[in-house]
Amino acid sequence: MEIRVAGVVDDSVVDGEGYRFTIFTQGCPHHCHNCQNPETWSYDGGREDDTDSILDEILANPLLSGVTFSGGEPFAQPKPLAELAKKIHAHHLNVWSYSGYTLDELMKMAKQDADVRALLDNIDVLVDGEYHDDERDLTLRFRGSRNQRVIDMNETRKQNQIVLKYDE
Repeated sequence: MEIRVAGVVDDSVVDGEGYRFTIFTQGCPHHCHNCQNPETWSYDGGREDDTDSILDEILANPLLSGVTFSGGEPFAQPKPLAELAKKIHAHHLNVWSYSGYTLDELMKMAKQDADVRALLDNIDVLVDGEYHDDERDLTLRFRGSRNQRVIDMNETRKQNQIVLKYDE
């Protein structure tokens, strides 16, 4: 399946727990002030890639503990990322995703879009919320501003802290 990417980093230690492969998706509606990746905003930028080719790159590194979807906005391309996340899980790697949307916003989107639902259901950790330059905090792990949250989606689902209902 085709996906538009700005690039990949095959050895990240800053985009989630452990040693990670990070996919920077192309295209973002948020345009956060002082975004660290403004080159990913255009939906026409970057390059087309095949998710199976990306998976081959991921699997070539036996040291990885997981894969991170970053951006741009990963939820702007939910279908190929959901399929890729399923394949990544089949190889016992975890999946993190950054999003400028909050979890509540994503859940509302998932009610209307099965691909958003599928991606949300296949993420182990979600870092949600737009970057706010006035809340920038360099002491935070895996996020840039205090408004953003690091959400363990598996634990959240298990503890029923939120109800992931899409059919209401």
